[in-house]
Amino acid sequence: MTLSLFSLEGRTALITGSSQGIGFALARGLAQAGARVVLNGRDAAKLSKAAETLRGEDLTIEEAVFDVTDSPAVSEGIARIEREIGPIDILVNNAGIQRRAPLHEFDEGDWRDVMETNIDSVFYVSKAVAAHMIPRGKGKIINICSVQSELGRPSVAPYAASKGAIKMLTRGMCIDWGPHGIQVNGIGPGYFKTELTDALVKDETFSGWLTGRTPSRRWGNVEELAGAAIYLASDASSFVNGHILYVDGGITTSL
Repeated sequence: MTLSLFSLEGRTALITGSSQGIGFALARGLAQAGARVVLNGRDAAKLSKAAETLRGEDLTIEEAVFDVTDSPAVSEGIARIEREIGPIDILVNNAGIQRRAPLHEFDEGDWRDVMETNIDSVFYVSKAVAAHMIPRGKGKIINICSVQSELGRPSVAPYAASKGAIKMLTRGMCIDWGPHGIQVNGIGPGYFKTELTDALVKDETFSGWLTGRTPSRRWGNVEELAGAAIYLASDASSFVNGHILYVDGGITTSL
């Protein structure tokens, strides 16, 4: 009985930005828990390759190519999934980018790119999906936040601002959509080994600082995020709403 609470059998999950990194790991995890997972990204070839890999593991995978920063494309893409694949039971807003520079030197175009990808897309996709979830009276939305939703670091002020905004948007979604049976929560990853952090992993000075600061004394592996996503996507978290679950090796507890 207890284990069945974590089953995602018969449910459809859309994960944005899921052709690599954290999104790909979450897709694998939710699919292994029984969900039909819809991968999303802008690059059709890259998305197809990711889907082929997961299908090779006997997982049920679909593809939806659209740009999450383009509101009309989002509306069309969500409508197509609902029409051709099935009702979206679970949405994971994972798409995001990082740009680094001291704030006084930060390019305005990069600022817009970060905000459009990291926060505007969460609004566009969630609103489009909620329009279908609300009449059904149920749904799960998981927003990928960050330890930068709580902590600052040099040269990433716009990224931290966007992730702080996602934290508060998660709470706002919970307040407005909770009465309609929708649960909206967030996952705040710490520092994980991905394609995008490879240079930092290989930087002995940075890795030394990070592992010394993190109580678990290591980088995270993306597979370690799957459990949190399965929990928040499943019936096991049926009365959890508006919560940010930090999966960070304890770094947000340590000064």
